Amino acid sequence: MGTTGCKAIVFDDAGRVLGQGAREYPILTPHPHWAEQDAENVWQLAWAALGEAVAAAGDDPPVALALSVQGEAVIPVDGDCNPLRPAILGMDTRTSAENEWLADRFGAQTLFNRTGMPVHTINTLPKLLWLQRHEPEVWRAADQFLLYEDFFLRRLGGEARISHCLASRTQMYDREAGQWADDVLEACGIDQERLAPLAPVGGGVVGTLREDLVSDLGLSDDVRLVSGGHDQACAALGSGVVRAGLAMVSTGTAEVVEVAMPSHTKGSSGPCAAAPAPALNETLRRGNISVYRHVVPGLDLAMTLNHSGGLLLRWFRDTLSKWALQQARASGRDAYDLILAEAPEGPTDLLVLPHFAGSGTPLLDTTSKGAILGLTFATTHAAMAKAILEGLTFELRVNLDLLRKAGIAIHELHAVGGGARSPLWLRLKADICQVPLRVPQVTEAACLGAALLAGVGAGTYPDLASAAEQTVRLKRRIEPQEDSVQAYDERYRLYQQVYPTLIGLQRQL
Repeated sequence: MGTTGCKAIVFDDAGRVLGQGAREYPILTPHPHWAEQDAENVWQLAWAALGEAVAAAGDDPPVALALSVQGEAVIPVDGDCNPLRPAILGMDTRTSAENEWLADRFGAQTLFNRTGMPVHTINTLPKLLWLQRHEPEVWRAADQFLLYEDFFLRRLGGEARISHCLASRTQMYDREAGQWADDVLEACGIDQERLAPLAPVGGGVVGTLREDLVSDLGLSDDVRLVSGGHDQACAALGSGVVRAGLAMVSTGTAEVVEVAMPSHTKGSSGPCAAAPAPALNETLRRGNISVYRHVVPGLDLAMTLNHSGGLLLRWFRDTLSKWALQQARASGRDAYDLILAEAPEGPTDLLVLPHFAGSGTPLLDTTSKGAILGLTFATTHAAMAKAILEGLTFELRVNLDLLRKAGIAIHELHAVGGGARSPLWLRLKADICQVPLRVPQVTEAACLGAALLAGVGAGTYPDLASAAEQTVRLKRRIEPQEDSVQAYDERYRLYQQVYPTLIGLQRQL
């Protein structure tokens, strides 16, 4: 379950796709800075996609299910698991006052050291504080406060359970102790009983699919429900990031880099963590890099985030390229391919600041806004589309440069998500970021990662490292091209001046 759509895929034990289904759903913005979602609608659409995938799998029905979900979204539910209000999404930025209180109460550095999460509006904790203060009737009526994983598991099997991976993104999880941070919860007036219990790690079974749902899918045997995780962590697993030092770039609604590092959690060990865990240094904290539990035991993930990502290209498609949607429906071609078909060679004459939902890491500036510089009467529609890709990729380089400065080496990126299907975007990433890219055969890596967790839970694989070795196949390799690297390096120097030049004016808008 991503931010703007869901996919369901049935895999065999070699990682081949047997059946799949997908649906899109909207983000609701009833007020400035708000980003919400109808969780009931997401449930209905996800169930339809799952039914489609299972039906397409035919004679090889699924035996286990795990979930890869968007992070941080909070859903207050009643005793029957009915949402009491729309989900508040990670990209929602209404909680500035709550974050100021958290920084004053605990200290930003202390919270980061305890939870691995910088103080920011993305986190679940300030969203719960907002509900306390602004919707007390919902706060009192809620039986539980769930994220999408535990919400779905309660619907699917009767009991809400949350993975350590997803819990560690809430700012309510003690990274070293590997459990909910009782003192943080107590200081914030949050009863731990209203949160989902933590699930076993590394493919732990949390229940079975309800009999009526098994029947709805046309199945006859039990389906195990297995602990999944945050979509980006599942994508890291599904792209082969199962050892410290490996990295992934995932381009979906948001664009994320995940770098695996040894875990800080006490007692956390495994074949994938072979080196001492690095400290959460000041460069990471000031760069607002979140560090949380991987779905692979023994590993943490350092994560960069650009909220815009593919969502910005989707905005361009839906708002300024309706002709492409019409042609795509008539011809069967992809709308994005039509939009970019006449993109110019080399760097465009434009600079796009892709802060359409505020800036992501390292700035996390919710007051920043998008900008397109350099427009003339000679600017073409395709040039604007390519400039959006360039701006998103310049932002990616800003984050990679920060990780390198923090002492995290990145020698190769595994590219996944919808953006990995675009040869143009892959080429831009290699040339602008000056790093080779590898593309897995299955680019829908979040679904594959969830399936590998399900496979461990079903006993198909002995562990996640073995599961990845058996299923993840890296095919294309894209090397940076020297002439293009130089040209884009010059444009990157200009791009670095855009935010500091515009932010003063933007804050007055």
